[in-house]
Amino acid sequence: MDGECFVTDFEGLVAVVTGGASGIGLATAELLASRGATVAVLDLKPDNLPGKLAGFRADVSSNDEVVAAIDAVVERFGRIDIVVNNAGIGAQGDVSANDDDEWHRVLDINVVGMARVSRAALPHLRKSPSAAIINTCSIAAWAGLQARALYSASKGAVLSLTLAMATDHLADHIRVNCVCPGTADTPWVGRLLDTAPDPEAERVALAARQPMGRLVSADEVANAIVYLASPLSASTTGTALAVDGGMYGLRPRGPVQK
Repeated sequence: MDGECFVTDFEGLVAVVTGGASGIGLATAELLASRGATVAVLDLKPDNLPGKLAGFRADVSSNDEVVAAIDAVVERFGRIDIVVNNAGIGAQGDVSANDDDEWHRVLDINVVGMARVSRAALPHLRKSPSAAIINTCSIAAWAGLQARALYSASKGAVLSLTLAMATDHLADHIRVNCVCPGTADTPWVGRLLDTAPDPEAERVALAARQPMGRLVSADEVANAIVYLASPLSASTTGTALAVDGGMYGLRPRGPVQK
């Protein structure tokens, strides 16, 4: 058939994307919408969203806000089929660099926040014929990255949480997977680079750390998330999908030739 082929595997499904107003979350929300999903973006600032994305205010560190937002999504759209737990924050330094309050804050948002959203959505996901949860994890869950102790601990917990949830909800027919991006070219990484003594040199170093020699794009991570969320991937659960330019498994002997 001539012309562009549009995939509409999410037609009739409602997806919730946390942290969906920028970066990987926004790229995911837009891709889901382009594939036929009705998309609810949960974010601290869910304003001025493009296209048909629907914004709902939610701080994932607040159970009351999460429950209210999930209830509002169901009231407006009637169902929830897909949850993308993408909201999260970063942290820098070795194990001594952050005090107890910061450890609790990062773990509360990056790990417990995913539990709050999933818990609130669970009764609705159990009713869906195509239920899926996708958690945004990180290469930091399984690679020892320098000066990322707290962040790595939180993402290691996300990986373990994903596997436990996938097992727990087999009988509910809710698939649970995660994506593990390498360093992605997102606004958060941009702000991180801005704090470096030499931002351009730091960008070059981060790109070189990934065997493909460049940062991962938000669209590439979004594509992996949407693959895992799709009803076409109905036999995929308990999977951690690396989107890291080969960082997890490849060990080139030197710089990759361009």
